[in-house]
Amino acid sequence: MDLQLLHIFRNTPLGRELLLQSTYFCSSLNILPVLYVPQYMKFLMYFENDVVQVDLDGSYLRAPATARDHALEVVRSQGLPDPKFLEPKNFTASTLPDLPVNFDFMTCPRSVSDLSSKIGLGYIGPRVRRIIHAARFPVLIGAAVYKPWQSIAVFFGGSANALKALRLGFRLSRLSGMPVDVFTQEGKRKKRYYEEVIEKENLGPEMDQYVRQWRIYDSGDFIENIYDVAHDALVVAGAYGHGLIKDVLFGSTLEKIQTHLPNQLLIVGPNYRAAMQG
Repeated sequence: MDLQLLHIFRNTPLGRELLLQSTYFCSSLNILPVLYVPQYMKFLMYFENDVVQVDLDGSYLRAPATARDHALEVVRSQGLPDPKFLEPKNFTASTLPDLPVNFDFMTCPRSVSDLSSKIGLGYIGPRVRRIIHAARFPVLIGAAVYKPWQSIAVFFGGSANALKALRLGFRLSRLSGMPVDVFTQEGKRKKRYYEEVIEKENLGPEMDQYVRQWRIYDSGDFIENIYDVAHDALVVAGAYGHGLIKDVLFGSTLEKIQTHLPNQLLIVGPNYRAAMQG
């Protein structure tokens, strides 16, 4: 297991649901989960172009005596080897640990700074957005409850980041053996434009090998069309970064996806570098 996923563990029933999603992701793709059990209310992540301070809510420090045992129980239930527990080595201040950022994936709830019971579909907190915007790795946003995914749904709009998401979808399919469904809303550009992007990037063979169906919608509202996404699909989408640093915007398409789809969502940020091979 050369690939690693970082998971910040919350020792609550909601935290268990999120860890189940992380461990299923890891078991499906032969990835090692790396768990951080917080001992402090804050931590820092030093990215190449940004430093993100994450302020946790109090539930992350609940029942520390049982946290590791509960986490181990969940990981082992997916048939995975025991995870690596991350022990921070560097501190910016005595109670402000620095977490490394050299991971292949990271799992985040919709918010890490507010109680999950207050967070609904359609809200992704500003700290999570900052991580997505700055990270070289994709970020897995958990669903409300654990549901094993049986396919991969990639949203493809022809942009550079959409190409990153599509290539990542192919790699996930190669590692998991699960089929890919591609979704494209035409808008101002028509079907031939997207086909030419695929041809220019020499992705035709991979489209033939991994894609079960490519749905290109030339009519209808986007929000209505995404009803076709399977309820048990892992959704992969690209985000381009813009907006004020405290309120990073994803772009209208991804905002609609994360607002209306309850699926697990793997977001490819603008600084993602496709180092994963499989």
